[in-house]
Amino acid sequence: AAGQNKQHFITKNTAKLDRETEELHHDRVPLEVGKVIQQGRQSKGMTQKDLATKINEKPQVIADYESGRAIPNNQVMGKIERAIGLKLRGKDIGKPLETGPKGK
Repeated sequence: AAGQNKQHFITKNTAKLDRETEELHHDRVPLEVGKVIQQGRQSKGMTQKDLATKINEKPQVIADYESGRAIPNNQVMGKIERAIGLKLRGKDIGKPLETGPKGK
């Protein structure tokens, strides 16, 4: 079988596997969170590019978060929260971020 293209070999399980894998998908950022990011950014007079620069991410990352296409990453979410001063996680989404003393 060396040198032959065997990847088109169809087994009985192919259809079953296709059905199973279609149901598996990553959770995306809720649109509600995207709107909060957008409103917070605009209230500070920042463009997507400004916010991206401030948190050391690409502008496309901000666009994906705002449109709900991004897979949530806690590190990125934390950076955005601090930059716009609004909570994006938990039950208080959209509330001002409390900037209390850091416990070390």
